[in-house]
Amino acid sequence: MNFAFTEEQEELRKGARSFLENYSASEQVRALMETDTGYDPDIWGRIGAELGWPSLIVPEEYGGSGFTYVELIAVMEEMGRALLCAPFFSSVCLAGNALLVAGTEDQKQEHLPGIASGETIATLAYTEQNGRWDADGVTATAKKDGSDYVLNGTKTYVIDGHTADLLVVAARAEGTAAADGVSLFVVDAGSAGIERRKLNTMDMTRKQAEVKLSDVRVPAANLMGNEGEAWDSMVKVLDLAAVALAAEQVGGAQKCLDMSVEYAKVRVQFGRPIGSFQAIKHKCADMLLEVESARSASYYAGWAAAEDNEELPVVAPLAKAYCSDTYFHCAAENIQIHGGIGFTWEHDCHLYFKRAKSTEIYLGDATYHRELLAQRIGL
Repeated sequence: MNFAFTEEQEELRKGARSFLENYSASEQVRALMETDTGYDPDIWGRIGAELGWPSLIVPEEYGGSGFTYVELIAVMEEMGRALLCAPFFSSVCLAGNALLVAGTEDQKQEHLPGIASGETIATLAYTEQNGRWDADGVTATAKKDGSDYVLNGTKTYVIDGHTADLLVVAARAEGTAAADGVSLFVVDAGSAGIERRKLNTMDMTRKQAEVKLSDVRVPAANLMGNEGEAWDSMVKVLDLAAVALAAEQVGGAQKCLDMSVEYAKVRVQFGRPIGSFQAIKHKCADMLLEVESARSASYYAGWAAAEDNEELPVVAPLAKAYCSDTYFHCAAENIQIHGGIGFTWEHDCHLYFKRAKSTEIYLGDATYHRELLAQRIGL
């Protein structure tokens, strides 16, 4: 068993880093944070047309490149390092995975080519005001009416929900509870009865929205799989998304470590660099240990996802929990090592701190995933 990246995969990573250093530098990130859409259409167009990143895990028969999750996590790690502002995670890791796991053949043929090319921005509308990620968190309803379904409910914390062209919506049959009765639907974001509003969030580098569904009619052909039987598919989609997000967190944590070490070398106090002080050495050493451990967890989870291995339900929550803790701790220590300048709006420390917090909470925090892991291994 070889967990080393191939030469081709390393070249993909190097190319991603080079591109992001040029087009997702601090100045570009700060500029895009202030926009309503949260991304640059020209850069996103290049990511899709020239680099082909959105097509990585899409099979060739649906217009994709046919690579695996190993290539995806390599790119996700670089995106996390650069705080990329683009609808990649929502389109590929959320909606794209949902279509791959739960979509019908017709739905895959219709929607995946657009996602693979970057022309279709898609997302998953799952969470609601309760903020829960388990089956009981789904309270939006889907009622059969003739040849259509009528959807009602409010989805919130929907990543890129205000700019998406396509929504994958989780809803349940009236009178059902827990895992029973949950269905997934492919919904055109421009459908009558959909109202979308951008939310003001702590992490401005990744936009979120509230999506209200008021008697939204969707054809029965938009139902993904069998009615009321989508929860098992939903669990896998969330596991795959957690693996991708964990890789992004590793990239962000590594950047925080790099920033800390660089600053510790040049900041002088009492006549010598602060990196020579034992307290700073210990902080950096602890961060290094955590980042390398998080990277190992992320890579193993990526391998399990690529192989569709039976270990995925175990390693996905493990990776998400550990990488969440690592990223947040490294982001906080980065601010401490930088001192007063790290707290200011002008410095990038706080950008990574806020992304660390938002990714820690998204898909469930570390405590939630540790409990999920414990349940899955029978503790």
